Amino acid sequence: MKFRKTNPRFGYLVVLIVLCLGVAGIASMVTIPAVQGWYKDLVRPSFTPPDGVFGPVWTILYVMMALAAWRAWGRDQYKWDSPCIRLFLTQLALNFAWSFLFFKFHLIDVAAIEIVILEIAIIVTTVAFLMRDRIAGMLMVPYVVWVAFAAALNIGFWRLN
Repeated sequence: MKFRKTNPRFGYLVVLIVLCLGVAGIASMVTIPAVQGWYKDLVRPSFTPPDGVFGPVWTILYVMMALAAWRAWGRDQYKWDSPCIRLFLTQLALNFAWSFLFFKFHLIDVAAIEIVILEIAIIVTTVAFLMRDRIAGMLMVPYVVWVAFAAALNIGFWRLN
């Protein structure tokens, strides 16, 4: 019996999915206790979705982000000096930091400023991805839209609390 060799590029996709879901998992360890405590006492903007919406949406977005990064990074032969992977990792770090600012440290105002910076970083990343691979860029669009919505929510929480 002859076994087919796995494409080594597939390993980069696995690493990116694990990285993104790892960021999500660690952030959720900060977020979940706050949602059950401090967060439930905040005055919410009228357009705040039910708490149960966030987990599934973010999980889908993280997988889409990983796939987008994999496709765009692949256009640069998976080199670590690729602008695409650097932009992606920068926005991912900003994404990660937001959960701590908002849910762990309760810095709603600082989180509001940070999420606007995050949105700009995501847009820059999306444009870079679009220039490398149209599908990669399109995979980022729902993330751009969701973080814009999250920014509006964050600013609403800041105003109300």
